[in-house]
This record gives sequence, C-alpha cells and structure tokens, in this order.
Amino acid sequence: MNKQLKTLKRTVVLEGWINRYGRQALREIAEAYKSMLQEMVEYAVENKASQATLHKVFYRKFREKYPWLPTRVIKGCYRDAVRRAKSFRELKKKGIAKTNKPVVRKVTVTYSDSQDWKLKDGVIEVRTHRGWIKIHYRGHKQLLGCLYNGWRLSSELRFKLNGRKTIIYLTFTKNFEVVYNPDNVVAVDVNENNATLAVFRDKKLCDVYRIETILGRLVISYAERRKRITRGKSTKTRSVKKALKKLKEKERKQDIIYKTARIIEELAMQYNAVVVVGNVRRGKRKLVEKTRKSALRHRIHQWSISSLIKVLNNKPIHVVEVSEAYTSSIDPFTSKPIHKFIPSMIRFAVRGRKRVRVVKIQLRLAKLGNGLVLDRDVIGAINIGLKYLSSDGSPMALGSTEPHEVRVKLMSPHQGLTPLTELKVLKNN
Repeated sequence: MNKQLKTLKRTVVLEGWINRYGRQALREIAEAYKSMLQEMVEYAVENKASQATLHKVFYRKFREKYPWLPTRVIKGCYRDAVRRAKSFRELKKKGIAKTNKPVVRKVTVTYSDSQDWKLKDGVIEVRTHRGWIKIHYRGHKQLLGCLYNGWRLSSELRFKLNGRKTIIYLTFTKNFEVVYNPDNVVAVDVNENNATLAVFRDKKLCDVYRIETILGRLVISYAERRKRITRGKSTKTRSVKKALKKLKEKERKQDIIYKTARIIEELAMQYNAVVVVGNVRRGKRKLVEKTRKSALRHRIHQWSISSLIKVLNNKPIHVVEVSEAYTSSIDPFTSKPIHKFIPSMIRFAVRGRKRVRVVKIQLRLAKLGNGLVLDRDVIGAINIGLKYLSSDGSPMALGSTEPHEVRVKLMSPHQGLTPLTELKVLKNN
C-alpha cells in the first residue's frame, strides 16, 4: 500500500443580509477596492509583480489616499491582483484574452486576516471604517458539516454585494492521508453522454460500469430552449431575461457531475484504488480549432470533463491523468488497431416512482480477435487503465485478464452504485 498526504479545500458560499448602515459601509469599501485593484492588476501584468512587490509600490500610496480603509483590505487586494494577473497572462498565452489589458468589472472584496472578521453565534462580524458590522446568514448544511468534521477555517474572508444581498465565501482546509494500492485502478473514460469505468483489481479487469450522464443531450436541449425563448426578441427584454433566468442548466449539470464523482470516489475507496482519467484538454482544444459549425463548437465547449477532473481532485483519492491517444482505436487484448465500429442501440425499461420509462443506450461495437465484441467506450476505459498499469506504457491486456467473465453495469448517477441492469459486453461469437 502506498500513502499520500493531500490537503483539500472547500469553499462554502453563504447568503447574508445586513441593515442599511452596514450595507453602505461595505459599498464604500467595495468601490475603493475596485479602484485599487484595477491599478494593481495592470502593474502586476506589466511587471510580473509578486505580493511583496505590490506592497512596496502601492501600500503607502493607498494608505494616504484611503486613510479610513482597514489595512488588511489593501493587503487582501494584493492577493486578488496577483491571481487575476496570473489568470490574464495564461489567457493571453493561449490567445483567448479579449482585451490587451485586464479590465476589472466585478469585485469580490478580500479580507486577508481573521483579525478583521469573526464567525460566531450565527453571524459574521466584519471590521469597517464605521466600526464592526454584523452580517446575518441562513442555516447552511455544508457550513455545519465543515465546522464539526475537522475542517479548519482559513484566515481569508471574501464577500461581494449583490443588490441587497451579501454573498460571503468562507474557505476550509483539511489534511487527508490517502492510502492506495497501485495495482488497483478505476479507469475513467468520460464521453459526451456517459462515463465508463473499468475497475482493475490486482491488475485484473474485474468490473465495468457505464454511468449514463446524458450531459450531451442536456446541452442540446437547453440550447434549443434558449433559441425558442430568444427567437425574434432581444435578450434585453424583461420577459426574455426572466425566462432565461429560470433555466437551471448549470445547476443540473453540476448535480450530475458531483453525483458521478461520488460514485467514482466510492469505488476507489472500496478497492483502495488509483483513479486514472484520460487527459483530454489538448484534444478538446484541437477539436474546437478544427470545428467550423457553431453548434458543435458549443457542445465541445460545454463538455464537462475538466469540471469532473477538478471535482475528483478535490476528493480524498489519488487521481492520475494519462494520455488517451488511440485508447478507443486499439484492441486491448491484442494491441492491434481497430478499423471498424458498428452502430447499435439497446432499450430497456426502468421503473420510476410514478411510471416506467424506456432508456435508450447507443453503442458502437467492434469485433475483436478471438470472437470478442466490445463497445468503443468500454475499449477506451480498459486501455486507459492498461496505460497506467503497463510498465512500458503500451495498452495491451495482461495474460491474467479474463474478459469473458466481465459484464458492464448500466447505472444512473442519481441512484449511486445500484446498477439499473447488466449487459454481457465481452462475449464469444
């Protein structure tokens, strides 16, 4: 067994409210903060400045300009400026920056030290130039979970004003000792409408799971709904704004991503396994550059693979990314190229709370050597796992693998590890 120390971060978002006096104080701080931040970001981009450099250049200047401003708000502005400058330089390097200079449109005020704020008795107290003000917030399940499960509250507080509401961001950290067996692997092949998992135990393929995320269909469905809402109308119209605001695409997608990551985490914890994910960021960039159709470009941009990898990295599991080049086009048992895939579709009934619905699963089958028939997504997941397990890096199945005993388990992310049905995907003809 190998061990790895991992520090995880959790950001808890609270919705608070304060009286008119406190709201005016925070608004004055936010306006001064925005002015300082714009100047600092421009300087940090041009000179690649660190927080220490920004302190030397700007601290005295802004103390004289805003003598009423809490000192640590200026110090929190250093952190924010360095983060924004780094992000802007990365965007410019990739050629996707929309402006020549960074523009600060919205600000989230950062208090860098816990001496200027407190969390106690169901309120957050913040020091301002008008004294200490209280921000009341509603009961929050995630906040209670962090406070009473060993998570440590960081010294940084961030907030932004949204009309009469105050959005507060609290950051928690916790150290985990991740124990894993390098011979046990959960290989993840993320596709547009499903995530296929190949589970290896002692370097043997033992299970295959196919989680039907339907994220691709969700993207298309919401794009069509937005098109119908805005047809012949301006997006600035009040009725159109109200209809678009009711769409919950981001929330639905995040819910599916988090539930899928939860299933992967449970499998990794069950087998003390390494989670191996295909690195598709380069491939995604190339696809966007080659694609001319705007609808297809939109689908590729909405592909949630990066979000899933980010969520997995924030779990107490060991995550490794490998190249997924040619993983779907090579026979994992003979290492020979696959030249042809046959489209197929299966249907099965799923009993819900109120009715029975028919689920359609699209497959692309390949006939391999020794009379085996495999779906393309299953081939990709197996090859991703073998790339990690094989010492020489070549995706070729080991002699101890027994493919004829493996069945794929179709799953819904909303039902956890309970499979909807099982299909024999590795079979002899």
